[in-house]
Order: sequence, then structure tokens, then C-alpha cells
Amino acid sequence: MRRVRSAILRQSGLPRPYAESRPLAIEEVELRPPGRDEVLVRIAAAGLCHSDLSGINGDRPRPLPLALGHEAAGVVEELGPGVTDLSPGDHVVMSFVPVCGHCPECADGRAQLCEPGNAANVAGTLMGGGRRILCEGVEINHHSGVSAFSEYAVIHRRSIVRIDRELPLPIAALFGCGVMTGVGAVMNTCRVRPGQSVAVVGLGGVGLSALLGAVASGAGRVIGIDLSPAKLELARTLGATDTFLAGDGDVADAVRAATGGGVDHALEMAGAVPAFDLAFRITRRGGTTATAGLSRPGSEFRLPAVPVVADERVVRGSYMGSCVPSRDIPRFIALYRAGHLPVDKLLSSTGPLEGINEAFDRLDRGEVVRHVITM
Repeated sequence: MRRVRSAILRQSGLPRPYAESRPLAIEEVELRPPGRDEVLVRIAAAGLCHSDLSGINGDRPRPLPLALGHEAAGVVEELGPGVTDLSPGDHVVMSFVPVCGHCPECADGRAQLCEPGNAANVAGTLMGGGRRILCEGVEINHHSGVSAFSEYAVIHRRSIVRIDRELPLPIAALFGCGVMTGVGAVMNTCRVRPGQSVAVVGLGGVGLSALLGAVASGAGRVIGIDLSPAKLELARTLGATDTFLAGDGDVADAVRAATGGGVDHALEMAGAVPAFDLAFRITRRGGTTATAGLSRPGSEFRLPAVPVVADERVVRGSYMGSCVPSRDIPRFIALYRAGHLPVDKLLSSTGPLEGINEAFDRLDRGEVVRHVITM
């Protein structure tokens, strides 16, 4: 077995600031060698995401103890039996939903809804059903099949996408969740066409990725909405044509007035019901309201019935950007390399594994878009 340092969550819901309550402990754990169809990856970079934060604060319960982290890039170190299409030294990005490739959802081209992959994530195992992390003889659960806040990770081949070695790994990590989810929501879920209008409600890492996706899709009007003036300023530098402060009066009326009745596509990325409601209210007749924000379990959104019919309104969920990772991660990386998706501008800071609790405080306070742990 290999001994590695990993950030372990043993109790959720501890009080803020996390710099004091220390929900994540950097522990030395034992990593079993990769089993069939599994790969040992040296983690080079792992991004902090609100999905991680929702496990820490208890908004979305997960099986504990948990080796946290799901947005990552690294280098292949060792191949398990049955893995023949990767080689040691390959650079890879991980997907937070393993994709079996043969369940009804995968066969329908909806890899983000892979039933075996989602079942494994809920159980805290890898795709094959096993756990490869031990601490003092006790098995530790995997986070989304990745467990990226660690020096090394054993990951199922179905969670891995090989990438070009020239791409810096701290940038590559962003494609594993934030970029895939945000850009995918625009290009795959909404299928935004050139000249259409797009509004993004909630400008975190996923929301700003969606904004970049709207610009790259040729949207004629790109609107950013957030509670933070700093996020609105960043949105303008990334191509937003209009920005609105969410806390200013009735922002829905202001957006509708500015757009002549609302936008073609409104995307909710904040993971909050009021943001979903705002997105619905600023969607024009015949338009689409999409949400990739995961609200707390039990949250409900009341949908007015008449406009759905009379205005032919569409309300859509978007999980993992409706992406097929093996198709879309290379596609989005190609757009980045061509200068059409400047996702490097979303990287706020980097830091060591030891500073992870303090980094989550900054994410929780909205001070960073993406902080990346570098190993």
C-alpha cells in the first residue's frame, strides 16, 4: 500500500470560520493499489467548489468519513488490470460522474445521468463498488469517484479523460467541474444560438463559466447578475454586455425593461430558490429557464402554470452541463486554446493542501472564484 496525505471530512456542519473549526484534517492514509479498470493518479491540482462546501457545511449530506475533492487534474502513475488505453505519464482530467457507457441513459447520450455512476457516488465508492482508501484499518469513502484533495488517488478509468500535456494542470483542473458544468449548460442544455440573449444569475465559478460559454456561443446580449459588485466587474471584463446587482430594487423589472421583455435563456447558477425565481421572471415568452444550481435538499420552486402554457416557457435542469466528458472536456479545452474560453481568468489563487480550511473560508465568503490546491 502507498501512504499519502489526504484531506478527510469526518463531521459536517461545524461552525465557521473553518480556519478555527478545522472540518478538514490532513491525515496520512493508506491507498490500496488500483484494481481492475482502475488507475493510480498523482494529483497535481484540485479546485475548491461549492459542491465541496455543501458537504462541509451539511447542506448536502454525504457518507462519512469522506476524502473530499472532485475537480482535479493529474498524471497517470500506475494502471490496474484491464486498462489498456492509458499510459504512465499521461495527463488527465477527472469527471465527477463516472460514465459506464452502456446503461439506458448513457446509450441515449446522457452520460451525466449514468445510473451506475450516480449510484457509486451516492454510496461513496468507485464505479466497481470498492473503496481504496484506509485510515487505521477503516475504509474512507470516495467523493464523486475522485477524492482529489490528496497527493494520490485511485480512480476508475470511466472517471478519467486524457488531455494534452501542454495544458497547465492548475488550469486543466477547472475543466473537470466548473467549466464543464457552466459552459455545458449554455452549449448543451440550452443550445444557445448566435445573436440570442443570455442572463446568468449567480457568478461563482460555474456561473462565470456559463457567461464565458455564452460569449463563445456568439450570444448578442450577455447579462450577469450577482450580489457582489466585484463579481459584476469581473463579468464585464469577461464579456458581459450588461450587469445588474441582484439586491437593487426589483432587478427583474430592470432586466425586462433593458431587454424588451426578457432574455431568450436565463441560467440560475447560485443554488438558491430566490435566484431560480429571478431567472424565471426574466425569461422572455418562448424562452428557456435552466438551473445548474443545486439547492438544499427539500427546497421547492413554485412554478406559475399559465405562463408555461400561454408563453410556451421551458424550464430545464442541467447536471454536469449535460456533458459527455470524453467528448466535451477536449472540446472545451480546444476552445480555450483557441482563445474563445479564457477560463484562466477564473483562477483566483493557488495554495498548498495545508491551507485548505482557510481557502474554504474565502470561497464561503465569496472572495474567490476558483482557488486551486496544488500538490
